[in-house]
Amino acid sequence: MTNTSLNQGQMLNNSPQNAVDIKQLTTILFHRRYLILGISCAVMSVATLLAIFAKPTYQSSMQILVSSNLYEGVRSNNVQGGTDSDFTDPNFQVVDYTAQLKLMLSSKLIQKAVDVLRPNYPNITLEDIKGKKERGQKSPLDVNQIEGGTGINKVPSQVFEVSFKDKDPVKAQRVLQALQTVYQNYNIEQQNERLHKGLSFVNARLPEIKKEVSQSEKNLEEFRSKHNLLDPEVQSKILLESLADIQKQLQTTRAQLQDIRARQANLEQKMASSSQNAIVSSRLSQSTRYQTLLNEIQKTELALAQQRLRYTDNSPVIQNLKQQRQSQVALLRQEVGRSLGDKITITPNPRQPLLTQGQMVGVDLKLVEEVIQVQTTSLGLLANEKSLVESEQRLRSELNKYPRLIAEYNRLLPDVETNRKTLEQLLQAQQSLGLKIAQGGFDWQVLEEPDRGIYLGSGRLFLLAGGLIIGPILGIVAALIWELFHDVIYSPRQLQRLTNLRLLGTVPNLAERGLKKRLSRLPWNKQPKLASLGVDTSPSLPYHENLDMVYQNIQILKYPLPFKSLMLTSTLAGEGKTTLSLGLAASAAHMHRRVLVIDANLQHPSLHKILELSNDWGLSLLLVDETNTSIADYIQPIHPDIDVLTAGPTPEDTVKLLSSVRMKELIELFEQTYDLVLIDTSAILDTVDARIIASLCNGIVLVGRMGQITQSELIQARDILSKLNLIGAIANDVKDSPKV
Repeated sequence: MTNTSLNQGQMLNNSPQNAVDIKQLTTILFHRRYLILGISCAVMSVATLLAIFAKPTYQSSMQILVSSNLYEGVRSNNVQGGTDSDFTDPNFQVVDYTAQLKLMLSSKLIQKAVDVLRPNYPNITLEDIKGKKERGQKSPLDVNQIEGGTGINKVPSQVFEVSFKDKDPVKAQRVLQALQTVYQNYNIEQQNERLHKGLSFVNARLPEIKKEVSQSEKNLEEFRSKHNLLDPEVQSKILLESLADIQKQLQTTRAQLQDIRARQANLEQKMASSSQNAIVSSRLSQSTRYQTLLNEIQKTELALAQQRLRYTDNSPVIQNLKQQRQSQVALLRQEVGRSLGDKITITPNPRQPLLTQGQMVGVDLKLVEEVIQVQTTSLGLLANEKSLVESEQRLRSELNKYPRLIAEYNRLLPDVETNRKTLEQLLQAQQSLGLKIAQGGFDWQVLEEPDRGIYLGSGRLFLLAGGLIIGPILGIVAALIWELFHDVIYSPRQLQRLTNLRLLGTVPNLAERGLKKRLSRLPWNKQPKLASLGVDTSPSLPYHENLDMVYQNIQILKYPLPFKSLMLTSTLAGEGKTTLSLGLAASAAHMHRRVLVIDANLQHPSLHKILELSNDWGLSLLLVDETNTSIADYIQPIHPDIDVLTAGPTPEDTVKLLSSVRMKELIELFEQTYDLVLIDTSAILDTVDARIIASLCNGIVLVGRMGQITQSELIQARDILSKLNLIGAIANDVKDSPKV
């Protein structure tokens, strides 16, 4: 058999079959018009009921100025300080208005307002004011911060607008009045509580800090009393300066002492050459009073050197010692004169006993006085040197203690300073917080009192308009969603585009046309008789001029070989293949062709029901008949040119009968007897019977009912039949079908 189907590789569309073609939108909406209309009516009905039972809504509002005395204090300080711009001060905005906005909408405050309203409205709840979030309802209570300025210069202000909506205008006003009271009281309480907490911390810390300050000061005082000094560092500097001065004096004294010793040595040499040296030395050495006075002078010189380290020359102590020294020197001179007589005058030598080597006769008195003066100076310098050395040793001993004292002092003094500073800061904080408490926290000023609720409307027009608009939209959306999951084909063009098959023709709903034809046969209607054209006008035999065009298109495809046997099938049952088989038979008979119509749907036959024929004898019995019964006995004529072979009783195994050699022989016999053999089979996707018969026929025609056949079913049937002799497709039940 010749395969006349087009090349499947030339198919135009294999896109996903659940996609809705935008070009078919009008067709889809038309076919689903009842669904759209039903949904629209349902939505509109609900909107109408809601509008009928909707109650009017009233809104009350108030405006509150939320400011802070702390913020005002900062502003006043900026003004007094000559600040040019508030924005240059980091403390300019001390109030968090976003937090205040959230606080006004908090459940805690709203619950307090509910408690205030409970005497007037016993059944009021938190949800009645705040709303229910889980249901997606908009809250009746609304708090907004009013913006100041215009255009892009808009900035949030300190004014808050609080509004509340309710069905009762008086209740709306009372709710805002309760909220106003709660807001003011809560802000003042919170501010006072926060500041009092700060004071309690300061008051708790003050005794501890005072105790620490007292203890640190006591430790420092004990240190100073114990070591008899105020500041070790200052005292050590003084001692270092004293040590340097003593060392300098010691160097000077030693240098002077060296000069005196050199002079004394020189004078002693001169005296040694004097003849009177021995006499003087002898007489003075024998004088006990002289030696005693000389020792007293030496002690006075030593005491004078020691006191000069402590006092100045103008001190009475120094002056007394000088007078004592002068009187002792005078007594010494008198003793020398008494011992030596008027010839010699001797000045005592403080370093060693004068003239201890015996009396010297003939010694120059000036030389003797000079020797005595040198010895006295030498004794004074020696005493001064000894005192300076002792002072140096004492200072060095004291300086060795100061590193430890300085370390201990540096440890005690910072503790005192730190504790004093902490105490000062706490006292300042106590004073500042006390001032803030006196200021009273936030300042709430009601700019506009809550008024009686203003009528906003009942929303009925909105509900009706919404239902009128949303209803069709939901209907259209539902129709499109339905089409996404039910990819139904509505146009012959779509059928041809999906299968890439030749469209043999389009046929309208023949059942409606048959009804019109029956009505036209009533006595009061005049209708031209088709009998004159050679076609039976029985209402059981459908007819339409488009069927003639379909038959002609099939005839065109027969070259070079005619289609003696044609099988009509569909994707699923109920697509009108049986009706089209009779219609094609009528068109062929109209063209003087002898036609046999076979009902090969052995499992679900319907041809005998349409033609009102007996189904006791038919194809199933003919296939198993082993007698010599004539084939003509199974065939029932319904027209001079049209015979019908019904399906017959339903067999147990249809596949075995249809795939038998007898079936093939019968078809070949019918092709020789008739001009055209039309075989009505079961749906190609329902059973395998149609596939068996398709392999025995010259051609296969696929019938698809518009508005019922789906894209997936059509493509599946095409894939099955494309390997057989599929010649084309017929679009059935096409609205306003044109002639092909």
